[in-house]
Amino acid sequence: MSLIIAGERSGVGKTTVTLTLLASLSRRGVKVQSFKVGPDYIDPMFHQYVTGRPCRNLDAVLTSESYIQKCFQRHSQECEYTLVEGVMGLFDGVGNSWNTTENGNHQMDFASTAHVARLLDSPVILVIDCSRLSGSVAAIAHGYCSLDQRVKIAGLVLNRVGSDRHLSLLKNSLKTLNLPILGVLRRQDNITIPDRHLGLVPTGELPELDDVIHRLADLGDHCFDWEKLLPLLQVTEILSSDVPNFQINEPHRHRESGEIKENQKSKIKIAVARDQAFNFYYQDNLDLLENLGAELIFWSPLKDTQLPKDIQGMYFGGGFPEVFAQELAANIKVIQEVKTAILSGIPTIAECGGLMYLCENIIDFENQSWTMVGILPTSAQMDKKLTLGYRRAVVLENSFLLNAGTNIYGHEFHRSHVITNPQKSLFDTYRYDCEENTGFEGWNLPNIPNVHASYVHQHWGESIEIPQRFLQECLKFSAVQKPSGNEFPRGNASYQ
Repeated sequence: MSLIIAGERSGVGKTTVTLTLLASLSRRGVKVQSFKVGPDYIDPMFHQYVTGRPCRNLDAVLTSESYIQKCFQRHSQECEYTLVEGVMGLFDGVGNSWNTTENGNHQMDFASTAHVARLLDSPVILVIDCSRLSGSVAAIAHGYCSLDQRVKIAGLVLNRVGSDRHLSLLKNSLKTLNLPILGVLRRQDNITIPDRHLGLVPTGELPELDDVIHRLADLGDHCFDWEKLLPLLQVTEILSSDVPNFQINEPHRHRESGEIKENQKSKIKIAVARDQAFNFYYQDNLDLLENLGAELIFWSPLKDTQLPKDIQGMYFGGGFPEVFAQELAANIKVIQEVKTAILSGIPTIAECGGLMYLCENIIDFENQSWTMVGILPTSAQMDKKLTLGYRRAVVLENSFLLNAGTNIYGHEFHRSHVITNPQKSLFDTYRYDCEENTGFEGWNLPNIPNVHASYVHQHWGESIEIPQRFLQECLKFSAVQKPSGNEFPRGNASYQ
């Protein structure tokens, strides 16, 4: 049992409603586990800020239907209450073609909030933006309730209600549906979270966020029907034998040379860039690395004066390096250390913002150029065009992470592009739901084969071989390179 917050479309206030519920619950001192449908990074940051617990993504494209169920069941059992924030409109799924599910069924709303609701057998609260509605609200609610009887609409939240008279009109219209109104949120001019070119501004850049969350909690204490909501939010305890085994393939089972061994006692040290410029990471990916034997050392390319000591691998996630390009460029010592480490052969994963950081320059929205690491012989330039969507990426040649011919599934979400395309691309990419080609992508550098640089974000939940291979390469690197402190010798020694 969990409650899913869905919208009749994008922009109706799902995140506001979700944060209001989470803030009010957290104020009560209870443990709350939140989830987010889809590939989003920023909304989960806000969830975690409120609850103090990592939010988990539920995405059938990036993982699988069974993974969603296992992930949800595992993490929901650790808390008293659970809440799932949906994505887009309730039935908005992938593409306009039929998709085949794991049990052989065909559906149009694959990876939608409705799809997840069916997988979890969870009730849905439908958030309706009432700012330009009165009597028509009943038609909207009726349509969403009747389209798919397998999706259980537990009630409505009426958002952006203007006045008592407006609320009266809405309630009168909804009387014939016998559908509970579980919350009413008035128009809130004093509670806003700023946004920019890729969505909300992340939590780390909002010094007044505590005050916003406090006001949301005050709002939540009074605008919801908690007597009806709490039973829906409460976790139903299940026997441990009924919880699917979520243990990832035994990480230390390999005995072959260069692989992670059972007697590997010391942790594999991975430097993970995490600050205001780099903060797009799926928590499950970080957990996988740790479960497979990694020690994650979080550091800041913005503020730190050197790389962490004795590292064996580097991981640069996505984020907003374009916003902090001037500060990144000013940290010359760290840029030089990162470049020296990569040239020495240290295995490095760079996704989206990480790819931009490894370029020669970032050219921002004001057309100013800022010097970056310079491993990729190109510049990343910001523009107004948004590249967005799920991708099926076909690996073109063997790399240290992937074998040629492999299909991987990921997600692109960026407003930059590389000025010069690579001589050898990593992927040939397609839209997830059809054979429409979206071009060559990613960098496969023959002279620096220890770098995986791509705009495609990946969730490793159903692709454990990727973090396994990454850590195996980190072990190979450390076996042949024994740098003292942060001094990385030049030359690709681990591949000589």
